[in-house]
Amino acid sequence: MADAKVGSEFLPNEWENDDYMMSLQRLDQAAHSLKLDESQLAPLRQPKRALCVTVPTRMDDGTVRVLNGYRVHYDLSLGPGKGGIRYHSQVSLGEVAAMAMLMTWKCALMSLPFGGAHGGVRVDPRLLSRAELERVTRRYTSEILQLIGPSEDIPGPDLNTNEQTMAWIMDTYSVNHGFTIPSVVTGKPKSIGGSLGLLKSVGYGVAYCAKRAAKEFELSSDSPKVVIQGMGQVGSVVASSLYDAGFTVVAVSDAHGGIYNPKGLNVPDLEKHLHNYGEASGYKEAEAVSNQDLLLIKTDILAPCAVANQITLANARKIDCRIVVEGANAPTTPEADAILAERGIIVMPDIIANASGVTVGYFEWVQGLIRLLWSEDEIYHRLDQLLDRAMDRIFAEAKKGPYSLRVAAMRLALNRIVEARALRGLYP
Repeated sequence: MADAKVGSEFLPNEWENDDYMMSLQRLDQAAHSLKLDESQLAPLRQPKRALCVTVPTRMDDGTVRVLNGYRVHYDLSLGPGKGGIRYHSQVSLGEVAAMAMLMTWKCALMSLPFGGAHGGVRVDPRLLSRAELERVTRRYTSEILQLIGPSEDIPGPDLNTNEQTMAWIMDTYSVNHGFTIPSVVTGKPKSIGGSLGLLKSVGYGVAYCAKRAAKEFELSSDSPKVVIQGMGQVGSVVASSLYDAGFTVVAVSDAHGGIYNPKGLNVPDLEKHLHNYGEASGYKEAEAVSNQDLLLIKTDILAPCAVANQITLANARKIDCRIVVEGANAPTTPEADAILAERGIIVMPDIIANASGVTVGYFEWVQGLIRLLWSEDEIYHRLDQLLDRAMDRIFAEAKKGPYSLRVAAMRLALNRIVEARALRGLYP
């Protein structure tokens, strides 16, 4: 590790928290399998640049609150930065740096002309009024103006940010440049340049990967059973897509808890219940189950689509499924990964399973640059092609080792980054 020495003490880099160290474990595992030397690996052990900013914001009561904000570029060897912006009370430099690293592998794996970036503000948006949230967003944007731009770094929505957030960022950036610049962000409302299909793209991609995995690994059932943790924007699309494809969705959960019916849930009816009551709990055609127990239900496919670190050392030996499809970012810890591999459980990793969001974000960026609008059918056709190409390469790479799908995907992504860095050389 690159440590700063002060007297006889070694101080860790500011971004080296648990999130970042877990990402480094993934990197080291892939690097070891590729037999990379330290001169190739050392520049990738830390971000290219990290900007920490203060975000002073006037509250509705006239007081000024100072928040912390971040924007990190992990690697830009393949193109401008691409990555989300999240608002959360626990956002840290390490978390943002880990997400920027993850985005680097996603873009490389999907052959997108982007590097990896990410950002965030440490704030609980639920405690802010709409006007306060707008002021936070515009001030944060003004503080990171020197890093973002259509050719430099293109933010998109992430945890607790959405189309409206992106619209405020685009407007703030555009006002500072004197004219409208749609491609500074992705995930905008359609009326100001957003792409068709983007809102459902991540869930669509997770379901697509689940269907490919079921076929590749020859699940015996004609209607494989599926458990989905998280019925938000991603999980709800996964549930409806797999239900329509003939899969049996036996359990789902949200922040309030889960529901389970071993014979299968009627997803369209469940969606009506969710619309009426705002949560899965209380659905009459299922029994209640906790989020923790939901992960342990016997099933063919388990899709964790909520938050990170859900499959851990504590429960990995109790997971009872054939395939895990990671709809969330980093839902499986490295220690749990090793246990699942030992038990023969296949993991479709996040860097492919939920890469559809950044891929359709790329489509939006291109449409904005060339002032062209593709139809939703064209968007999904292009997405299917890129997903199939990436998964074909992952499955082929996995057979070479043999490697787990995660190691195979990481090998492909890391090899592309290392090759790009070698070809570009080291300046000066």
